[in-house]
Amino acid sequence: MANKPDPNCRYYYHDYHRGQETTECRLPKSRDTLRWERSVCDSCPVPDILRETNCAHLALEGTIRKRLRVKLHMEAFAICTKHMIQLKEAGYCPQCAAEQSALIDSA
Repeated sequence: MANKPDPNCRYYYHDYHRGQETTECRLPKSRDTLRWERSVCDSCPVPDILRETNCAHLALEGTIRKRLRVKLHMEAFAICTKHMIQLKEAGYCPQCAAEQSALIDSA
């Protein structure tokens, strides 16, 4: 069986040093998170959040939970560190968006 390709995520870590394979998710996690498995990456929202964000000051934290008592999934918690607000829609900061539109309008 062929291995799945590595996820395109800045928090995914894979090391093949001297034949010992080490894989892990280096996203900061909350205390009540479950143990990480490679299958969590298949449905993880973090790569999409990082790709589509309008906030340059984004801080993420993840929590791995069970969905329907069977499948593990990652829940992302996002904060804009510039404005110190929790983002309801992960990756979209309304205050950063207002600043960006003001810069575009003034140009």
